[in-house]
Amino acid sequence: MLKEQPSRHSNLMAVSTMASESARTPQPQDALTNARPTLLPADLSSSLLGDHHSKHYVCGSIAALTNVMLTFPIQKVLFRQQLHGVRAIEAVQQLQRDGLRNLYRGLLPPLLQKSTTVAMMFGLYQDFSRVSLDRAKGTGIPEWITRSFAAAMAGTAEAALTPFERVQTLLQDHRHHGRFNNTAHTFRTLLSEYGVRECYRGLVPILLRNGPSNVLFFGLRGPIKEQLPEATTKTGNLVNDFVCGGLLGAGLGIMFYPLNVIKSRAQSQVGGDFQPTREVLLTVWRERGGSLAMLFRGAHLNYHRSLLSWGIINATYELLLKIV
Repeated sequence: MLKEQPSRHSNLMAVSTMASESARTPQPQDALTNARPTLLPADLSSSLLGDHHSKHYVCGSIAALTNVMLTFPIQKVLFRQQLHGVRAIEAVQQLQRDGLRNLYRGLLPPLLQKSTTVAMMFGLYQDFSRVSLDRAKGTGIPEWITRSFAAAMAGTAEAALTPFERVQTLLQDHRHHGRFNNTAHTFRTLLSEYGVRECYRGLVPILLRNGPSNVLFFGLRGPIKEQLPEATTKTGNLVNDFVCGGLLGAGLGIMFYPLNVIKSRAQSQVGGDFQPTREVLLTVWRERGGSLAMLFRGAHLNYHRSLLSWGIINATYELLLKIV
């Protein structure tokens, strides 16, 4: 018996089936990825290239920009308290003497730094979580440990942007008003006179602050929101996100406040030896009479600023996620 010959229709169906199977089969990386080799693992590299993942970076960046523009004057008052240990009213009077022209002096570094670090904070956390959870499948490692590791990694990566905090500190310190004109001039001066290392003064307290604070922020954000009254409207969700982010930011701001004091003190110095974090802390402690209350001078303003700032960031981020 002769075998039945496949019809033209059958051939087309077979080709269609093969094409569908090929589409479902993982393909090699595209030409763009092959043309630009990466040191990242393949799964992390592909996640970073995916447009549907980039929204976390974009939303985080816009949320940070919104926050900085609204809260920068409060940050300047707080900085003066951290640096000089003065009362809030004295810090405000200093800013009044500096004049309105200098009120937003130093705005560009925090705009660049915050928009980038918050984008990295949310974006890298999502990417590191995705990769870590995928690799932890079947290992028995609890999810909270995996996500904590991802948060710590994201916080550590943010420390690469320490130079922006460094320049912001110098521009906000009135003792350097006559030496540094603006962001670009400050960067040029530091690099030409002292080198790249000088831009990373204060790196250790930043590392000690970023990793643990990220772990607590992402670890507690969900549980705190679950304890709030259930929202049934968009406005209610926005309020809950603001309260959740604000409470976390305020609490973490108090917890890590001494590290910010040490960072501000270390970064206000230009040139000279790099003092260990412990030595800077002891210097500040002695100068303020060995008083814990003096070490936390400005913490109450930091609490309210962080409450407002992280409320704005978290609410804006969550709102943008629904839009983008």
